[in-house]
Amino acid sequence: MTRTYSPKASEIQRNWVVIDATDVVLGRLASHAAALLRGKHKPTFVNHLDSGDFVIIVNADKVALTGQKLQKKIAYRHSGHPGGLKGVNYAELLEKNPVRAVEKAVRGMLPKNSLGRQQIAKLKVYTGAEHPHAAQQPQPYALDQVAQ
Repeated sequence: MTRTYSPKASEIQRNWVVIDATDVVLGRLASHAAALLRGKHKPTFVNHLDSGDFVIIVNADKVALTGQKLQKKIAYRHSGHPGGLKGVNYAELLEKNPVRAVEKAVRGMLPKNSLGRQQIAKLKVYTGAEHPHAAQQPQPYALDQVAQ
């Protein structure tokens, strides 16, 4: 009889992946990054364990948005106090803090529980082309997409 294989947390192999966000649509970038963080590309994927890879996103300031989202889409945040809802459009957010815009998009595609918090901790986002993770020997990840 064949048994179902379920990996243990100690058996999980984590790789490092670099994604260049230059002229990549934000939602497409976020969905690929979220799938890598969750480990859905691995044959040993189980949804109750954090089996994903570490993801490094460089050039976050050069990410693209389609249509009129740059002016019309609003990123909300809440202070936790009554009346503490604040919103800013993505044109301002990408100018002031592009790292937050990318992290917000990826976080929205992960589970909203302790497992999702574990997975988002493996995401590293940088505005420039340089990152301090060269010692981990990250592999480049190519997004197969149509030119913008």
